[in-house]
Parts: sequence; C-alpha cells; structure tokens
Amino acid sequence: MSEQTSGQKEAQNGEQYIVQAEGLGKQVQTGRGLLTILEGVSFVVMRGESVAIVGASGSGKTTLLGLLAGLDQATNGTVHLAGQSLGSLDEDGRARLRRRQIGFVFQNFQLLSGLTALENVMLPWELAGLPGARAAADTLIERVGLKHRADHYPRQLSGGEQQRVALARAFAGPPQLLFADEPTGNLDSATGQEIINLLFELNREQGTTLILVTHDDALAQRCQRRLTLAGGRLISTPS
Repeated sequence: MSEQTSGQKEAQNGEQYIVQAEGLGKQVQTGRGLLTILEGVSFVVMRGESVAIVGASGSGKTTLLGLLAGLDQATNGTVHLAGQSLGSLDEDGRARLRRRQIGFVFQNFQLLSGLTALENVMLPWELAGLPGARAAADTLIERVGLKHRADHYPRQLSGGEQQRVALARAFAGPPQLLFADEPTGNLDSATGQEIINLLFELNREQGTTLILVTHDDALAQRCQRRLTLAGGRLISTPS
C-alpha cells in the first residue's frame, strides 16, 4: 500500500470508525507460567453501531472490554478510540478520554453508596466540569422512571432500580461510546428484559455506539453484530 493510500485510509477510518483494534493480545504471569488471555484480536466498530461480544466463560470477553476502554493495557497490539491511540496516552490521558467519550454499565451497578441516585447520575458531568449537571441529571432520572427515587441511596433501591440509575449515569454527557459488561447478569429475567429495552431505547435516542459483553442470547440478538471469542481468539465477526 502506498503512503498516500495509507493516509487516505486513516482519514476515512477516523470518520467512520469509533473503535479499531488490531492484533490485540493480553498475557499475565501466573504461578504456573505465562497465561495468554487474548491473542491476535482485530476488528473495527462503526460509529452508531451496536455490537455484542459473546463467548463461553473464560474466553476473554471482559478482558477485551477493559482493553477497548483503556482500563487495562494490552501486552501487544493497538486500540484506537475515537481516532486516538490508547497506547500513546498515559493513565491520566486515558482517564480524560473516558470522561469525554465513554459511558459504562456494569453487572454489579458500581454506584457510589454515599451518593443519592441523582448525585450518582450528576457525577460524570461534575467530573468533566460540564455546566448544567443538576438539570441534565433530573431529565435522565425521570427518563429511566425514577424521579420519585432521586433522593434515595443505592442501599434503598432494588437491583433493577440500581441498574436504571447506572444506565442514566452511563448516558450522562452524553457519551459517544457505551460499554456494558453483563448489564442484566444480576437481575431476574423480567427485570432484565426491562433493562434491555431501556438500554436500547436510550441508545437509539442518543445515537450512541454500544459495545456489550453478554451471556444472554436474547440481548446479543438485539445488537446489529456479534463478535465471538473462544480461547482468547476472535472466531467470527458476522454482520
């Protein structure tokens, strides 16, 4: 490929792709030697796309999500997020990028116990130094159906209510990219379905790119594409 063609491709990718992973690998040292968790994982995610990362337990799904979000560093390979190479940033730089670009939803909710539901949702705005945190959080809390619970603390909320708060917080900003790690894993099936519906409604309304890890086939089917991992390798990228 010529230098000009390569440059043109990079420019095009910068406009179309929000995530580019190339040759990602992750190894950790254990008492039994070097353990390979991921190896040679390459793919792209288009802006506005919804993608499910699926595979058996231990296949590397959550590790991959952490590498894509800059929460962990790859042993080899590269990740470009919104046109920025994560490998070129220090931890402070990756944290700034996450605050500006990314929302998170976790299986265990990860709400701050000392903050009310409303204060948890306000937090991303406040960390980013954005104005209008209270008004924006009020709107999102109402959108997820918890206006009457805004002043309650996480310990006073059910699991489904906590995940609704977590969704509202994740969409604060709003982010360009949302990562979700088993977002219905700690919920019963009926509550989980409500959260799935709310997740995709909010995602559609805000035009966010969605990348989620799940064991739930019904949830994966709601996404436009699946990435299937087995033994730390990407084995399919069906459209």
